Amino acid sequence: MTGSSVRAVGWARSLPLDSEVKAARDWARAHLDAVGWTTTAPETVDAVLLTVSELVTNAHRHAHSSAQLIMTWDQRCLHISVHDTSAALPAPRRPSTERLGGRGMLLVDALADEWEAHPCPHGKTVTACFLGPGPEESRD
Repeated sequence: MTGSSVRAVGWARSLPLDSEVKAARDWARAHLDAVGWTTTAPETVDAVLLTVSELVTNAHRHAHSSAQLIMTWDQRCLHISVHDTSAALPAPRRPSTERLGGRGMLLVDALADEWEAHPCPHGKTVTACFLGPGPEESRD
């Protein structure tokens, strides 16, 4: 394998507007378990699952849209991407004692190694990246 080759594995799931966010977390946890993260990086798994919850909730609540959840593991970074039909890009808001919500993207910003949002022809995609366990941690 040359240095320019990328080996990746990915999964995708559509979550209709009426689906529960728990279904997204359970689905994501099963795939994280399949790549061994639940034993090698349990704290990162918790951060990933909270991020999945926040991004899917944002798609359902703010975009009033189904969410397309895609997870891609490229041996370096786990990318969590959620696509919805709203063109409005998310931005962290200052917490307020006047509002119940508004902290989701602050959480994503604190949990993920990096995140970005970009417009697409039919909405937007928000992607959070989590660095994986080191090679010595992921070996059996």
